[in-house]
Amino acid sequence: MNTEPKPIYGEGNPETHPLTWRLSKQEHVRNADDYEALEGYAGLKKAITMPPKDVLEVIKAATVKGRGGAGFPAGIKWSLMAPNDNSGPRYLICNADEMEPGTFKDRLLMEKLPHQLIEGMLIAAYTLETTQGYIFIRGEYIEAAQYLNEALEQVRAKGYLGENILGTGWNFEMYVHTGAGRYICGEETALINSLEGRRANPRAKPPFPQIAGLWGKPTIVNNVESLNNIPAIVLRGADWFKGLSQGKSPDAGTKIYGVSGKAKRTGLWELPIGTTGEEILEEHAGGMQDGLKLRCWLPGGASTDFLLPEHLKLAMDYDTIMKAGSRMGT
Repeated sequence: MNTEPKPIYGEGNPETHPLTWRLSKQEHVRNADDYEALEGYAGLKKAITMPPKDVLEVIKAATVKGRGGAGFPAGIKWSLMAPNDNSGPRYLICNADEMEPGTFKDRLLMEKLPHQLIEGMLIAAYTLETTQGYIFIRGEYIEAAQYLNEALEQVRAKGYLGENILGTGWNFEMYVHTGAGRYICGEETALINSLEGRRANPRAKPPFPQIAGLWGKPTIVNNVESLNNIPAIVLRGADWFKGLSQGKSPDAGTKIYGVSGKAKRTGLWELPIGTTGEEILEEHAGGMQDGLKLRCWLPGGASTDFLLPEHLKLAMDYDTIMKAGSRMGT
């Protein structure tokens, strides 16, 4: 078997690797000017020329499923948010509390491409007519929080954040909130309680956060990777996004798949959603370390159920892994 390292993350093609292609150009893209030189904020500039309801229809048509584990379509979630009646604040929260042991896809995106997350949040905020946004990040992600805060200052100076964004009359502010470290904050209502300064216990539903979330106001919570998909979808369209799976799965888009444990080459790869576990482990991670045999594996972090070696031939998508008795998450 050829165990020579392959390009990690993805390839330098925005048409096939929308989440990671910029990392083939440079090690990281933390400067706003560098990001703009690589199509950065083009999705936002396109979105603000459209009515919010039209942007929502694009996201719904793309059928991008949440990348935090639940796999709920983001467009449907957004459409369930209470209509804007101008009665008070409306909130957007990025769930960056990546607490699953052995997982690090969101960390990659925040440390290497902070502007991509910020652009995705800005487009979501415009679409949902929200007034404030929070990136709820786990406390151990010190460098990621630093880079995000620096990026927010850069976009504020460019007029992409604050009052009258790009002359549209739309006002929106965004903050990085560092969590205190509880695994349960990966659940959106526990996260909301923690953000309010309460004990991070899940809330009973209904009401759902889309109706009564942060401080009782309409709130949308999305995962880091989910929001990172939004700029490219707006820029290139729903049909393009649905075609990225290359027939490997009915699910749309690509997925950042991570391998940790006793493989020869641990890391992250952006691949068409529905790529088999076997391809991820054998071709990209180089297989198991010499002298070791795979006994079982987790498809979505420590909270998911173990699968067996024969399950590696399954497509790594939401429905397939669920039918096998587990869940595809991180």
